Amino acid sequence: MTRLIRIDVDTIEHIVPLSKELDRKTKIQQQKQAIYHYRNQLLSQQLETTIQQEDFATTQHGKPYLVKSPKFYFNHSHSQKNYALVTSTHMQDLGVDIEDLDRKVRFEALAAHAFHPNELQHWKELEHDRDYWFKVWTTKEAVLKASGLGIHLNLNELETQVHPVYDGGLCTHPLIGTFAYQNFNLSHVMLTVAWRAEASCKGFAFPEIKIFFPA
Repeated sequence: MTRLIRIDVDTIEHIVPLSKELDRKTKIQQQKQAIYHYRNQLLSQQLETTIQQEDFATTQHGKPYLVKSPKFYFNHSHSQKNYALVTSTHMQDLGVDIEDLDRKVRFEALAAHAFHPNELQHWKELEHDRDYWFKVWTTKEAVLKASGLGIHLNLNELETQVHPVYDGGLCTHPLIGTFAYQNFNLSHVMLTVAWRAEASCKGFAFPEIKIFFPA
């Protein structure tokens, strides 16, 4: 069995080239529609069938899934400039988060609010390293999205175990269980994908992860 995770990455500008003359509300609405349409296009290509909005249902906590293909796992995320869709037929409960590394962030305020005390301490020891901050942030988002709980678990309750050098690991919380994650610094974005995993005496092996960019 091939333990494969696929990630498609694209720019928002490519997905939805918006007119500068549009008001903010209209831009947001058009962007949202275009992103869902693009997601459905990618899913249609991978499943070799037409996927439309009515083909989706949501879990108790609002995570979408395909009614006719419940064993095809997916999740998507977008920042102001970039989009990511993660899919797999074998790795369950996927989550993904993508953040622009040039995003203007209130780093200290958000860290104080969202980081576990140990993560906050590590960040301070690293002299407020930006990459570490984005690794922790995207890992939290990806793991919580993968779990399906989302905002129902406070960010600062989840200790990601993110390492300042290595780009992947395991984290556990009593409410969600154990999840593995992999971080990717793609020079302009930080991308993290997470999936349900089991701690085992046999050790832990990452699945094959392939990232695809538009031709």
